[in-house]
Amino acid sequence: MRYVAAYLLAVLGGNASPSAKDIKGILGSVGIEADEQRLNKVISELNGKDINEVMNSGLSKLASVPAGGGVAPPTAAGGGVSGAGDATAAAEEKKEEKKEESEESDEDMGFGLFD
Repeated sequence: MRYVAAYLLAVLGGNASPSAKDIKGILGSVGIEADEQRLNKVISELNGKDINEVMNSGLSKLASVPAGGGVAPPTAAGGGVSGAGDATAAAEEKKEEKKEESEESDEDMGFGLFD
């Protein structure tokens, strides 16, 4: 992915056909050492192609990929609600304990804010 991103950065910078040296320069600027095999694969696959056409064809393919989560079964949702209620109650108790501790710590200092 980093090689494709570096290639796209080079194209965005005005270089219509980036070389391996160009991509290595971009990757090296952020401390990444380029793997020759992967770098050559990206360059050979994208060389001579219009990046906008490649991206548009990829977007059309990506549109067919399911990306939404399914609806949870009613039994799982019902069980999760009671568990969430217990967790919320426990969190509220912890908040109350922390408030009490912080008030006590002010008294330990020997003076109050409004004294």
